[in-house]
Parts: sequence; structure tokens; C-alpha cells
Amino acid sequence: MSDDVTVPEDLEVPQEARHEWADLAERASAAQFAYHVKDAPTLSDGQYDALIRRLNELEEAYPTLRVPESPTLAVGGAAFSTEFQAVDHLERMLSLDNAFSEEDMRAWASRVEREAGELAYHFLCELKIDGLAVNLLYEEGRLTRALTRGDGRTGEDVTLNVRAIRGIPDQLQGNNIPELVEVRGEVYFPLAAFADLNASLVAAGKPPFANPRNTAAGSLRQKDPRVTASRDLRMLVHGIGAHRGLDFARQSEAYDLLGEWGLPVSASLRVVDSIEDVLAFIATTGEHRHDNAHEIDGVVVKIDETALQRRLGATSRAPRWAIAFKFPPEEVNTRLLDIQVNVGRTGRVTPFGVMQPVVVAGSTVTQATLHNAEEVARKGVLIGDLVVLRKAGDVIPEILGPVVAVRTGAERAFVMPTECPSCGTTLAPAKEGDKDIRCPNSRFCPSQLRERLFGLAGRGAFDIEALGWEGAVALLESGVLVDPDLGGASESMLFSLGQNEIARVPLYTRAAKKTDPPEAVTDGRVLSANGLRLVGNLAAARTQPLWRVLVALSIRHVGPTAARALARHFGSMSAIRTASVEELSAVDGVGTVIAEAVRDWFDRPDNAWHAAIVDRWAADGVRMEDERDESITPTLAGKTVVVTGSLKTFTRDSAKEAIIARGGKAAGSVSKNTDFVVVGPGAGSKEAKARELGLVILDEAGFARLLETGAADPAP
Repeated sequence: MSDDVTVPEDLEVPQEARHEWADLAERASAAQFAYHVKDAPTLSDGQYDALIRRLNELEEAYPTLRVPESPTLAVGGAAFSTEFQAVDHLERMLSLDNAFSEEDMRAWASRVEREAGELAYHFLCELKIDGLAVNLLYEEGRLTRALTRGDGRTGEDVTLNVRAIRGIPDQLQGNNIPELVEVRGEVYFPLAAFADLNASLVAAGKPPFANPRNTAAGSLRQKDPRVTASRDLRMLVHGIGAHRGLDFARQSEAYDLLGEWGLPVSASLRVVDSIEDVLAFIATTGEHRHDNAHEIDGVVVKIDETALQRRLGATSRAPRWAIAFKFPPEEVNTRLLDIQVNVGRTGRVTPFGVMQPVVVAGSTVTQATLHNAEEVARKGVLIGDLVVLRKAGDVIPEILGPVVAVRTGAERAFVMPTECPSCGTTLAPAKEGDKDIRCPNSRFCPSQLRERLFGLAGRGAFDIEALGWEGAVALLESGVLVDPDLGGASESMLFSLGQNEIARVPLYTRAAKKTDPPEAVTDGRVLSANGLRLVGNLAAARTQPLWRVLVALSIRHVGPTAARALARHFGSMSAIRTASVEELSAVDGVGTVIAEAVRDWFDRPDNAWHAAIVDRWAADGVRMEDERDESITPTLAGKTVVVTGSLKTFTRDSAKEAIIARGGKAAGSVSKNTDFVVVGPGAGSKEAKARELGLVILDEAGFARLLETGAADPAP
């Protein structure tokens, strides 16, 4: 429960009483949050009791005021629980392109200069915080929602947890508060606080956390916000997303506004005039990288003027007006104890190094990928070597190479297996020329099945919280996933599991007690809390949208982005199953490689069991078709539309969704096959190419008519 209490609509309740109830309910809810979550009471016991008494009096006089979220119905801190619901951002949270050298930075600056033309501009430099990206939504100055970045389009609702972070205001202060504004920032764990937390854990005989960033992410994803409040998290804001009632000409002006409203803004921002000044800022920051209160992994450089930002625009994933300079990753030496292989969910066999544990860039590393046998040979590493290890981009552990000078002669070469270590099948490339080798026994290989089962439960697929790695192993070992039609264990049986089947899996049960109802007991055991959670998770997973089902099928190359594109275009599994390679590859964001992978997954003779999975899931109630808005007519069926420049009533993403919803193709580039080009301020080269090709060019009003009717008057 939050302090966002909706006032019941009842005309029989006097307006004065409704307003009084709304004011008291908001104050009471805020007081409950401060007391139970932040452990920082804002009212005395007497004040709080008087407030609740008055609320009860109003609700007894006017019963319709006693809505489920009323503070009078809250029971202690139990009302405050975060469920991590998926919510769309109003404006997409893009990533940043990376630069790793002075040459990269100069090349980016040169591109900016070419596009700027006559526009004057400056560079805004700031520290790249190694934390967790979060999006805060303020409406009428009040914090109403906080989301994680997620996939950039959709994040997880962590509002209660964010409200528990010190320094983030529930209400913006000062003047010129906009009607609506999304504020982007980074949640981090201060280094001093992290050290104190680990010291307290060690003193209590508990294992310490690995690094501040992961601890910050884990602290923010606690279902009980009181746990988040107990961690000394902080946040710095660094950008604005969607907004109404707000205008600024420069990014630095926006930062000034954020600070005036009471939001935490970094004191390390610098606005400079030239790329030489940018490089000097980067050099100074790198020299003092470890002098900050928080971890950083680089410098973010942005164009300060918003007019030029609009002209530069963005790619599908990153703005062209900003770039992240990544510092060289930290390197350490450690011993390569062994090289083993892992068989993934699509059969790819990947070597990985087993390392003597070592701390690098704040994390304890015990494993590092080696990609494939060719990469092992290229690096020249032997089992037993002292190796140089780094975290590429401060994220992925990577073995750079051996320290040859200290070899003793006891080291030995790695030999890539010729048979699958899990099922014994002969390994081979999927096609001639592939560097990777794969286990072709996708149907019966235990490792592949275990990886697929674990993968389909992930947050990017069915999001089955109670089914982790241990759960996947336990279900397979218990025999409850044996499909009689397929002659062995299969993910096809997952949604056939009921309480009786799950009760046969020790991981999801506990010993029965005398107080347990007899009908709930199976062989002396009953479902544990985790077992009941799995039952609920499976019920919820059946209603997931089509794109998540596609990801869960483990079709090679089909991740969330391609799955979303296919689901939006076709709308149903049956339509995807019958679509040709040409029809699949024509979908924006798919292409020939993915299209052929989809057809191969369904059509190849030895993949016949794939269809059985889809059919079984459908029979067990898994949703195989997305609901369509019948009020939207397919006015753009067969038409290709390109949107370029800034529009007032559409973001790039919402314009694209509007085109796709009406049966059109939202293309990213202009060609002779484009039917319409919608242009806004800062359209740039795409508009020029459209005019050169003689295409129909529309302004925003024309775009609105196009969506409605399928035809529009061209712009002048």
C-alpha cells in the first residue's frame, strides 16, 4: 500500500467530507509508511490515533469511503509489499553507445559537428555511476511511480522501495513544478556504507556481499521495502523523460530545475566548450576514479542544447547526442584451475575457465568465459596457468591470456570434447563454417532440457519466480515432467503440473503436521510455501502475452526484441507457425536469420517434438494469442511508414506502436519501398532522402489523418 489513495466517487457523500477524508487518508498513509518502512515516525502516537479516529468517524458516517486501500484497514507494516509488476515507461529509456578511446570520442564529436550545421552547442560531462537505472514519475509534483529500466520499454514497479531511499522526495519543492515529468537516475550503494554493511555481516557470521552495484540492485528488489530502507542506498538523477508543462533549452538547465525541486543532482557536472575540454575532464576523472563516494565506470558526455539533441535523434537503442566513455577495465592475475564446458539451452557447447577466486572491479570471480575452442587456442592458455583476468566493461569476466614467464611445465592443454558431456552425443557445428559446436540431441540431452526449463522461467520469458535452477533440477529428477507422448522428460508437461504432481517434488514440500488437512497430505508431506508459490506462478504464467511464450520456446536467435516484433505483427502462435520465411523476415526487427530459425524450429523433421510442446501448452491453458483492440482498424495494412524528427503528440515508440497496431510496417530507414515519411523538427537526412526519392511526406497532422483513414494530404 502507498499513500496514493483514490477518493471514492459517490455523489451522496458531501464534497467537504470527501475532501477531508482524502486529506486525512493521505496523511495517515504517509505516516504509516514513515513508521513501518523508514523507521522514522512523523507523528506522535496521540496525533496518529486522533487522525485514524477521525477517518473511522467519516467512514462510519459514509460507508462508501471505506475503500480497500483506506489506511483504517492497514495492518501494521504488512500493507507495504512490493510485487514488481511490469509497467511501461511513458517514454522509452534508451541505452548509451560506448567509446573506449580518444579516437572514438573524436569520431563521435566529428559526427555531431557535421550534423550541427549552424547550431552552436556545448558538451555536458558527468560521472557514469555504476548503479541501477531507475525512472521516477512525478505528477503534479508528487511521486506516483518508480520503475526499473527493464528492457527500456517496460520496467518493474519498485515505488515503495524507492520511497524508502533517503534523499528522494515524495513531493517536489519550489516553483515551476510541471504537470508531469519522468526523472531518470541511478540508484547506488555508497562505498563507505557498503563497507560498513559487509563488516556487520562478517561480525554476525554471515557472508559479505560481492560488490556495491549488485547489492544496490538486490536491495531495491526486496519485496519488503523495510529491507530496502535498512540499506543506505542513494540516488543521483541525470535526465528527464516524458514531461508536460516543462520547457528547457539546455540539459544543464534541466539539471538546475531538478536540483531546485529537491532532487539529488551530482556536483561533478561540467559544461565545456570543446572536445579537448571533454577529453581533459575524462582524463582527470580517470585519475581520481576511486576518490568518489560511489563506484563509477566512465564518463557520460551529452550535447547540452536540446534543439541539437532533437536534430541528432536516436537509433533504435541509443541517442546520437550522448555517449559513454568507458574506463579501461581493471585487471588482476589468478590461477586457471581447469577448463570445463557448458551445454546451453540451444545445444551450444561453451568452454569456461574455473578460476582460483579473485576480486576484480569489486566482484569475486570464480569463472570466466572462453567462448569456443578457437578462442582458447588463440589466447594460448593452458590449464594451470597464471592468467590475466579482467572484467570487460567492468561486467563480464574475461581471460586475456597467460603469464608465460612463470610456467612450471606442469600446465596442460585443453582438449575440446568430441562428445556431449551430458548425453554422450557426438558434437558438431550446426552448419559448415560455424566456430561453435553443438550437441544435436536437443530433445533428450539432460543439460539442454535443464537449461531450457530454467530459461523459460526467467524474467524475460514466463517469469516464474519459484522455478529457479534448483527448481528445474528438482522437477526433472522427480519424474513429474515425463511426457508419455514424447517418451521422456519435457518442458511440455510444465503447465500440466497441479498440486498433486508438485507434492511429489521434495524441494517444494515439507513434512506434514497434525494440523494440516488430510486432503493436503501426500506420503506424509504437504506443499511448502515455495510449492504453493509455484502453483500460483504457473497459473499467472498461463496468461502471459504471446511474446513471452515465444521467448520461452528457446528458438535460436529469438530474444525479447524479435519476439515482441513477431507477436505485434502476427498476433497469434498459429499465424507465426504458418508464416513463410519471406513473411517472417518482412517483419521490422526480424530479418532472414531469425525468420529461418523460426521456420527451422517448427519444420525440420527431427524438430517435430517442438510442435508438441506448443500444442500441450495450449491445451493446458497457456495463452497463444494476444487480444487485439477491435476499435483500431487496419488502415495501414501493407503500408510502410518512416517517422523521423520530433513529434509533439508521439514519442518514437508510440508512433511505431500506432503504425504496427494498424497493420503497417514501421521502418527505420527510407527507401523506394517506403509509402509515407512523417517528419517533425530535426528530421535531417531522412527527410532529404524522402524528397530526393519523391515520396509522400507528412507532417504530424497528416500522420494523425493517416492513422485514422489510411490516406493523408502531404505536407508542403
